[in-house]
Amino acid sequence: MWHEGERAVQRRAGQQERADHTGRSIGRVIPPVAARFLAERRTVVVGAADRTGRLWATQLSGPAGFVRAEGEHIMAVAARPVPGDPLAEVLAGPAEVGTIALDAAGRRRMRLNGRSVPHGPEGLRITADQVYANCPKYIQRRSPHDLPAAGPTTAATASSGGRLALGGQLAVASADTFFIATAGPDGRVDASHRGGNPGFVRVLGPDRLRWPEYPGNSMFMTLGNLELNPSAGLLLPDWETGGALLLTGRAEVDWSDPAAPAVDYAVEQVVELARATALAWSEPEFSPANPPVPR
Repeated sequence: MWHEGERAVQRRAGQQERADHTGRSIGRVIPPVAARFLAERRTVVVGAADRTGRLWATQLSGPAGFVRAEGEHIMAVAARPVPGDPLAEVLAGPAEVGTIALDAAGRRRMRLNGRSVPHGPEGLRITADQVYANCPKYIQRRSPHDLPAAGPTTAATASSGGRLALGGQLAVASADTFFIATAGPDGRVDASHRGGNPGFVRVLGPDRLRWPEYPGNSMFMTLGNLELNPSAGLLLPDWETGGALLLTGRAEVDWSDPAAPAVDYAVEQVVELARATALAWSEPEFSPANPPVPR
């Protein structure tokens, strides 16, 4: 079940037995309860590699029902990335993807990883390879609402560069949530969630970030992938405007304290989308599981 990177991290953290227990929840079938969960979602995060092998994570949205199960093995998504998104071209063809369907209002999330193919002019069909639910830890409670329809002057626009501008640095420093895409040695992609109180991600410079790895489900899929492949993509949604900050770079795990690992992230490219989705979200109710942020 586990690849060598995941197993190495589980041993280092002393969590092998718990990981084996938790890992029994991973399947390849979308059960009825998961199908109902998907049908209610307004947003899904997708991670994939671009044509050069760099990993990115992005966010898709739509009305309830835009994500749905088609039988036990297929998740259909009636959306594609907006123009300017690094994954727009990639998801127009077959791709290995990792996904998270997030219910921020109910503090629930479900992950489905597999193989994506385009479906129609604006959709995806993803054949499931891994399906499992995650615990509600570190999810900030938010409720979505629709933004006004985009006009000619409010359509999606993108800007890019190799470093975080001041606005991007401030967005990262005040973030309470981000998503991370990583890949294993076989190229299979995983997308995961990270949350905490604002300030839990430290900006060390325009191209350097650091965040703590809070205790989770002990499977260590993200850190296990990073053990073998340092490439990682980050998505920081702008919950107020529907915009998004997308980063790709390289991550290194600091194990100097095995009980409290941290990740150092070197930014290699930045893409800022003015309108990634047509959703905005309410002010957050922070998770009671969030540890305090050191001052």
